[in-house]
Amino acid sequence: MSETKEFKAESKRLLELMINSIYTHKEIFLRELISNASDAMDKLYFKTLSGEGEAVSRSDMRVKIEADKGDRRLVISDNGIGMTKEELENNLGTIAQSGSFAFKNENEKSEDVDIIGQFGVGFYSAFMVAKKVTVISRAYGSEDAFIWTSSGADGYTIAEADKDTFGTTITLEIKDNTDDENYDEYLTPYRIRELVKKYSDYIRYPIIMDVEHEKLREGTGVDGVEPEYDKEIVTETLNSQIPIWKKSKSELKDEDYNEFYKDKFHDYSDPLLHIHSKTEGTATYSALLYIPEKAPFDYYSKNYEKGLQLYSSGVMIMEKCADLLPDYFSFVKGLVDSEDLSLNISREMLQHDRQLKIIAKAIEKSIKNELKKLQKNDREKYEKFFETFGTQIKYGIYESYGMNKAELQDLLMFKSSNGGSTTLEEYVSRMKEEQKYIYFASGSSVSRIESLPQTDMVREKGYEILYLTDHVDEFCLQMMHDYDGKEYKSVSADDLDLGTEEEKEEIKKEEEDNKPLFDYLTESLGGKVKSVKLSQRLKTHPVCITSEGMLSVEMEKVLSAMPDGQGAKAEKVLEINPNHAIFGKLKSLYETDKDKAGEYAELLYNQALLIEGMAIENPVDFANKLCEIMSQ
Repeated sequence: MSETKEFKAESKRLLELMINSIYTHKEIFLRELISNASDAMDKLYFKTLSGEGEAVSRSDMRVKIEADKGDRRLVISDNGIGMTKEELENNLGTIAQSGSFAFKNENEKSEDVDIIGQFGVGFYSAFMVAKKVTVISRAYGSEDAFIWTSSGADGYTIAEADKDTFGTTITLEIKDNTDDENYDEYLTPYRIRELVKKYSDYIRYPIIMDVEHEKLREGTGVDGVEPEYDKEIVTETLNSQIPIWKKSKSELKDEDYNEFYKDKFHDYSDPLLHIHSKTEGTATYSALLYIPEKAPFDYYSKNYEKGLQLYSSGVMIMEKCADLLPDYFSFVKGLVDSEDLSLNISREMLQHDRQLKIIAKAIEKSIKNELKKLQKNDREKYEKFFETFGTQIKYGIYESYGMNKAELQDLLMFKSSNGGSTTLEEYVSRMKEEQKYIYFASGSSVSRIESLPQTDMVREKGYEILYLTDHVDEFCLQMMHDYDGKEYKSVSADDLDLGTEEEKEEIKKEEEDNKPLFDYLTESLGGKVKSVKLSQRLKTHPVCITSEGMLSVEMEKVLSAMPDGQGAKAEKVLEINPNHAIFGKLKSLYETDKDKAGEYAELLYNQALLIEGMAIENPVDFANKLCEIMSQ
């Protein structure tokens, strides 16, 4: 006899809240039931290992799945420890009561206990796809079996049942299809295999299923005889059981890591680098991380979703856990498997999980250390990595207002006037004794930067120049401010301070003597420049554009290209070479034809803009004035 009992944990509303708040996808139910079966077998193994009852072998344990599409039944059975009537009532009659959790607490000192379930909510995910759930269980060492039946939050019944062996069998009567949901998929062998592969591939026990195949009947299909087929049932193992990340590194070759990566993360190319680590202590976890050879096609788009796969004791609990990676390492793919995390944890709970934060910090450190090793031991491969993902690391410094400087600055690389690429550490090691600053120049390409007039004096002094060709470069350096106590200095900055005291005095005197000229030239440019002055940096070029303040000319270019950056303006300065013939011409025109001197100033300003790679306001006017001068 059986009677309907109400759940101890209140009502239908609570059950719905639990399912909807913890699980995003209905397909997760199969993972939960398989994990519960795995736990039941772990409990049995541990119990017999402790001397309670006849010893059992793990090799005899398995989870079996049966799908009957006609009757709309899905059956998951195990030969684990099973449950008594009291355990059925306590574990399944109370939502959020976890037998696994209690068992774990009772045996917390044992290393052989590897219990996945923690919160006791996973079983109820079955009601997302089933209109009725039946559990028949016989406890190990008992002759009695019992059946637990429920159609949802209205309640459940428990009655005596027949079962030949110990273990548990769960039967789900799958819901009928609706306009929004196709429940048939959970009765299809192909889909079941896919879900096991996705979520439970690394459960330590075999997950088996009888699958129907067609076999060519002997004597048919040859010598003109029409092929005929017989149906045969083949028992297939759906999971691989041993995770690659739990194997010893000595067991694995690069090919093993590469094939796993391509299969797991659907890439056609081998990864550039893999990082395999196992950590015990404050947080116990295994991690297998990969740096792709190429950036995903959507990497720099809003559609890209960062994150690592997150496993709890071999069972995937999240496909993309963003909290495990900082944004500047968002290109990393891989997975983390920890016994310290609960299988039934939600996204909201993960955000506040202390263990997850410890793991994330350790992973961040591991990625940085491996990249540093690559930089030191395989420069060619590292340069390939940085060419692909270096921008993301620079953004990591810029977007954090330099807070991540210490973690990331040694990973940076820049093209250099010294030839090739350099790290900041290498640059500083080559600095001349009297050199105060780390000099840089910005432009769209190395060849364009090399032709900039502003580099003349710095080159003459024999100082190395970093070539910044990425939009974020200058913003990044500005946030960093210095490296090893050496400040960054643009070759276009207004205070290069490279001339001798004698040269400075000569320039100062020349400017004082020609102050009316410079004031007039500044005025004639109508606010386009903050000032016109003589240059200490030019050797052969007639003019150049420099800037004062925090915003450089290159930064203005970048910001102006953005939708909301049209108001960004650098405080430009037009510098004139005092040793170039053009300066003498301007002085002469100022005395004889001021209007012409003003036109020359406009031409020189536009010329300087073109050298900087900036657009001029009126190209037609510029061309006409140039032709007019040429025809004189």
